[in-house]
Amino acid sequence: MLQDYKPKDIEAAVQQDWKQRLPFRAEDISSKPKYYCLSMFPYPSGKLHMGHVRNYTIGDVLSRYHSMKGCNVMQPMGWDAFGLPAENAAMANNVPPAEWTYANIEVMRRQLESLGLGLDWSREVTTCKPEYYRWEQWLFTRLFQKGLIYKKTASVNWDPVDHTVLANEQVIDGRGWRSGALVEKRDIPMYFMRISQYAEELLDDLELLKGWPEQVKTMQRNWIGKSHGCEVHFPYDEASVGLAGELKVYTTRPDTLMGVTYVAVAAEHPLAVLAAASNPELERFIAECRRGGMAEADMATMEKKGMDTGLFVAHPLNGGLLPVWVANYVLMGYGEGAVMAVPAHDERDFSFAKKYGLPVKQVIERNRMDSTSGINPFTAEYWQEWYGTTECHVCVHSGKYDGLDFQQAFDAIAADLQAKKLGQKRTQFRLRDWGISRQRYWGCPIPIIHCADCGDVPVPDEQLPVILPEQVTITGGGSPLAKMPEFYEATCPRCGNLARRETDTMDTFIESSWYYARYTSPDCLNGMVDERAQYWLPVDQYVGGIEHAILHLLYARFFNKLMRDVGLFGEILPASATQEHKTKDTEQRQKSFSEPFTNLLTQGMVIAPTFYREDAKGKKLWINPAEVDIETDSRGRPVGARLRSDGQPVVIGGTEKMSKSKNNGVDPQMIIDQYGADTARFFIIFAAPPEQTLEWSDSGVEGAFRFLRRVWNFACSDQVQEEMEPSRVIIPFASYNLEIISEVINANLHEDASDEQKALYREMHVVLKQANFDMQRLQFNTVASACMKILKLLEQQMVIESSSRGFIIFFGFSILLRLLAPIAPHITQTLWRKLGYGEEILSAPWPEADEAALIQDQVELIIQVNGKLRGKMRVAKDADQEMIQRMALEYPTVDKLLAGRDAKKIIVVPGRLINVVI
Repeated sequence: MLQDYKPKDIEAAVQQDWKQRLPFRAEDISSKPKYYCLSMFPYPSGKLHMGHVRNYTIGDVLSRYHSMKGCNVMQPMGWDAFGLPAENAAMANNVPPAEWTYANIEVMRRQLESLGLGLDWSREVTTCKPEYYRWEQWLFTRLFQKGLIYKKTASVNWDPVDHTVLANEQVIDGRGWRSGALVEKRDIPMYFMRISQYAEELLDDLELLKGWPEQVKTMQRNWIGKSHGCEVHFPYDEASVGLAGELKVYTTRPDTLMGVTYVAVAAEHPLAVLAAASNPELERFIAECRRGGMAEADMATMEKKGMDTGLFVAHPLNGGLLPVWVANYVLMGYGEGAVMAVPAHDERDFSFAKKYGLPVKQVIERNRMDSTSGINPFTAEYWQEWYGTTECHVCVHSGKYDGLDFQQAFDAIAADLQAKKLGQKRTQFRLRDWGISRQRYWGCPIPIIHCADCGDVPVPDEQLPVILPEQVTITGGGSPLAKMPEFYEATCPRCGNLARRETDTMDTFIESSWYYARYTSPDCLNGMVDERAQYWLPVDQYVGGIEHAILHLLYARFFNKLMRDVGLFGEILPASATQEHKTKDTEQRQKSFSEPFTNLLTQGMVIAPTFYREDAKGKKLWINPAEVDIETDSRGRPVGARLRSDGQPVVIGGTEKMSKSKNNGVDPQMIIDQYGADTARFFIIFAAPPEQTLEWSDSGVEGAFRFLRRVWNFACSDQVQEEMEPSRVIIPFASYNLEIISEVINANLHEDASDEQKALYREMHVVLKQANFDMQRLQFNTVASACMKILKLLEQQMVIESSSRGFIIFFGFSILLRLLAPIAPHITQTLWRKLGYGEEILSAPWPEADEAALIQDQVELIIQVNGKLRGKMRVAKDADQEMIQRMALEYPTVDKLLAGRDAKKIIVVPGRLINVVI
């Protein structure tokens, strides 16, 4: 035990022991309460980054803690392996995406193992393997038959060079991010999932998620976007349009209907297409609009442009003609692809109207009780001040609706529209159906066969999975599947005629929407999940980044409901169960399986300083912090930086999220190689609360290493070993019975134990009690801090001579090791065995504060003379005021200052201080 702290050797030995004993294997049948802890699985990009390390360390701390609390813990791991990055890497490195992906998985698995994570690798899933995606193909066919998946034509961003649909964020300045080609808006057939059919339930069930951050639930509510409004129909002006029809819009502010001065439609709207047929200038403008982005965020910041179509529609209530404009801020994919413009009461419409000289008509006025001067003149700032709310407003310049407040006008106008058959009240959701078709290769094949006679036919179960060929060369210019007859040539399952297999693949969000369920039954050969899912689900704790707060979490919640509704979570009941029991139990089971994740922790990002130089063209060349020497002032603040290789200055940028683009990432393996995995884990946990941003600090890493070395050196010192030796025999630690151990400890606190020693022992349990409270509220940084405090208390005990010292050190160090075990598992497991506490620290019970030790028989009082601190004194807790005053006067410092005089006054603040006035 006299060896130095060598984390590389210690961690290798412990990890090898874990591989042989498999202590992290979860039991599918257990009398223990289950605890399913899941961290969002990684994309196999090649190397772990510090965001991964933080995510998985947090999950591992929780898993180990609950294991020591007596739970049957499952902490699985897998790989979100499909996706566009693999195709890009394949083209760059001239290797098939599958080969690149599997190689990266091997590298990242070794890195995860080197962190000492308590993962159940027997449950590993890889989403690009047929045994995994077979079951999402199976679910696709079921949902297709139920009508929950359908096909329709949709407007998308189309890259004419890569022949693929681009997400909005992949369109940069109107060009494809990879090819640089001008992006087109195209209408192509795609498959959609009817997530909108579950919008109400997805919204309502947010109330069930008591363990989710309010921020995340608010983001989801806003994304689902339930609103109450009116559908309004504007009849076509047949003289200008040339045909009968109605333009439909949806508005949440029907009280402003009398203020509409024009309507705006998307470039793809039928009225726009009709007008462009005879107007080349309008046709060119529409083509320009179709090259723009499709994201709502783009609409907010882009320059608002429009063009008059020359067509008109009639106002549904007063019959007045309104011009129809094409506007680039109207999207066909949202609402009806048309908006009614009320410039007086909408910032965007006001800006557009002022730009093109369109009328602005005020129809809403603040309802002032003392107003005698009539309607205030409208100004551009007016609606900015108060239009956002609907309180204290009345209609003006609105004919029969004048004087009505928001709700009165809403109801009256909706009734009149319905009477004219030109509209009605409608509840609408912002959430749109999920388009899942992708014109990419590296994804799950869509299990549909296109037959000229039978239409779209789902692939039969016995022909699943539709296997994605892996030995494929990616060259760009569209999916290679569409160029492979051996893949797309098929026979119709219904009529037997020649047919064509679908060559689109599924959105990769599909794989990550149900992986949590597959972990419960990873080897199931006849279904997505089996009865084990009923034991493990829902996930007790989910850990991941806030960037997944909307889409991934929303899709996972949606998939959970889909799987529930196709009967995958049905309860297995005995044949003797009554029908009443079956019905009641099924209803309860369905409710419990409505949501996949009971608790959610969204960890903060890891940030680090950035450094750069600029080239001759002003382009920033980012430099990794590991290559830079920082110059600081006397207070330790950075005042300059130099590149270590040439000694020349570099510019200090801001502190930003670790990223490849800013080259400010820290390689976790370098930290592990230099300091050990326990140091990396301890720093990650100690540096910040899990939900807050963590700023990387090399000095902080060194501090974490120094602390762990102190733990090791304390345990290995000859003095501590000598003190502990008798306790290994006397204290029945193998029983892990706190009550018995506490009795032994207290029985051996002989009279020679000093007040200081007893106070230190009590303080250790005070710290432990707070640490347990902090652990339950997931404030792991203060738990790490508690470990440091307990070590310091133990070190203080070692300088006090007492026959009780060995018992206190032995028991106290067991508390430290157990409290530290989830954070630094290697050093604690090693010391646990070497010091004779037991074979497996994970099997030891979580330390609980000894309530008997917390009972305080003495209190410490501050002693002041004329308000100035002069010392501290311990007195019996039940000492009366007369005794306290006498002891204060006899205190050496006070007695010296009195110099034989009487005190003028003695002030006693019970439990806190004594102030002697002289």
